[in-house]
Amino acid sequence: MGRTGVCGIVLGILLTVAGPSAAQGLAPVAGAPPGPLLVAADLRDGTDLSGPWHYSIDPFRSGLAGFHGGMPDAGQQRWRDVDVSTAMAKDSRVLYEFDMAHSPLVSLPSSWLTHAPELRHYDGLMWYQRTFAVPGARSGRYFLRFGAANYATVVYLNGKEIGRHEGGFTPFAFDVTRALRDGQNQITVGVDSQATEATVPPPVTDWENYGGITRPVRLIRTPDTYVDDAWVRLTRDGRLAVDMHLDGPGAGNRPVRLTIAELGLDRAGVTDAQGNWRATMAAPRALVRWSPERPRLYDVAITAGEDRWRDRIGFRTITRRGADILLNGKPIFLRGISMHEEELGVDPTRAMTPAASRALLGEIKDGLHGNFVRLAHYPHSDVTLRLADELGLIVWSEVPVYWRVAWSNPDTLNRARTMLAENILRDRNRASIAIWSVANETPVTDARNVFLRTLVADARRMDDSRLISAALLVERGRGADHPVMTLADPLADVLDVLAINTYNGWYSQDRLSDLARSEWHVPSDKPLIFSEFGADARAGFHDPDNRQKFSEDFQADYYRATLGMADGVPSLRGMSPWILKDFRSPRRQNPDFQQGWNRKGLISETGQRKEAFGVLSDYYMRKASER
Repeated sequence: MGRTGVCGIVLGILLTVAGPSAAQGLAPVAGAPPGPLLVAADLRDGTDLSGPWHYSIDPFRSGLAGFHGGMPDAGQQRWRDVDVSTAMAKDSRVLYEFDMAHSPLVSLPSSWLTHAPELRHYDGLMWYQRTFAVPGARSGRYFLRFGAANYATVVYLNGKEIGRHEGGFTPFAFDVTRALRDGQNQITVGVDSQATEATVPPPVTDWENYGGITRPVRLIRTPDTYVDDAWVRLTRDGRLAVDMHLDGPGAGNRPVRLTIAELGLDRAGVTDAQGNWRATMAAPRALVRWSPERPRLYDVAITAGEDRWRDRIGFRTITRRGADILLNGKPIFLRGISMHEEELGVDPTRAMTPAASRALLGEIKDGLHGNFVRLAHYPHSDVTLRLADELGLIVWSEVPVYWRVAWSNPDTLNRARTMLAENILRDRNRASIAIWSVANETPVTDARNVFLRTLVADARRMDDSRLISAALLVERGRGADHPVMTLADPLADVLDVLAINTYNGWYSQDRLSDLARSEWHVPSDKPLIFSEFGADARAGFHDPDNRQKFSEDFQADYYRATLGMADGVPSLRGMSPWILKDFRSPRRQNPDFQQGWNRKGLISETGQRKEAFGVLSDYYMRKASER
């Protein structure tokens, strides 16, 4: 049986494919997650389960299925709530081929690629297990909430399955109130990183596939009825709006109250029979709108009976008028860079702590004089989004829909819709996010157009306060002495912001001196972003005479030429070159320059700035002075 067939069986065993369902929040959206949302869960009280976990590799997925595809025998069921050593010592007939309690330890969150040298390129199923204590005298509801686990996850508590999730970059939670026992509890998590032709993303990438539990796991307690979803924002006409949803036995017809103490705002309401409350009101006159120059955040609270939900929220409007992007009604040029979720260091593991995120975003804000970051190519950690709010960086947020997507597969579409919904529902309160992106570098076909138009429509239904885009490809022609670039993608008709990835002079035979004369045929009535451009350079390698590719000299020249080209595009309103930092990419194997790294970063994997960093920094300083 081929690889796709095997993976299809595994996913069928491991996953409950997310189909169209009503969102737990306010607006029913096909593909939205059916489970608890726990919006702003990172600010709720809870028990952090980060730290030591046992792990066990399972390359043939014997913990999921037996030799013939049925239930695995007891000796392979790693989730069993049993003392393996004691059981085998007492009865010679007992056989277990695992012992999670004595397996190696690792500190989570982390990718297993850094657990041990032999796992550096492992792609498959891994089991994790630990115990945690809960008090005997407890009340309310308890949830296990995962920030993310890549890619397909099944969770067991005290030997019983409590839930499954598909998708490597968005949060999920399970109600475990009735599954907990007094004292010690055992949690076992199976995480399978292997992609198939039907997954989102597909198998072929240009970055590292960091399998594992890469964001925190927390046990969160709430009252029996709690605020599951809340969205507080400025509408496009400048009014304050709140949408919220209670979950629990007392959700219907419950008094609720929205407060923003710093603004003197105190608004009472009552939920409807389904636990929803919506209200709009005049924005307080004292409200300071969020912007990169003044990223003002407010403590927002919603009380409902015993529950008090809170978040730190900034208020601003983001719209477009013709070819202009308007922040708080004023045109803005997005001075940005693209960024992967990968911390600085020689052996990154995708553990984005506040310090790791600040080290990267600080290079953009302070080093490049930037006001914009494209978080590619998947939803990034909520740690990074909160820091963008705090620092005043405008964000492009996207889902991992790119390249070889199974456009005609309805299950693949449902997976993408669920991921988009999980992303939007988690981050609608982040002032920094201005653009939802539904795709990157997707070839135009009828099936693809239907797929992506469905995602665009979902995003508009879920959030009418932001702009929608996708990174598109262009058709390339040739004039007498210059490139001719034409945007003919039919998806452009339904996008607010047009975005193009262009690598003229790197993945083309263009002379850099020809780029300034490039012709760009793009719609003139919408803003355009150069969402990617870039060239590789190994930090410290210089070739001032020949200026060959992979030298810092060529990369700097490439940036000078491309920025000169950009200045000649009338509708260009921003850019996010590829990329801030050199990042792991197994497909890049030039032994002299790459060795498993994509070297398009303006800084090296350890943070060394390359010559092109200064070129872009100087350009952005000039653009900032033109305001």
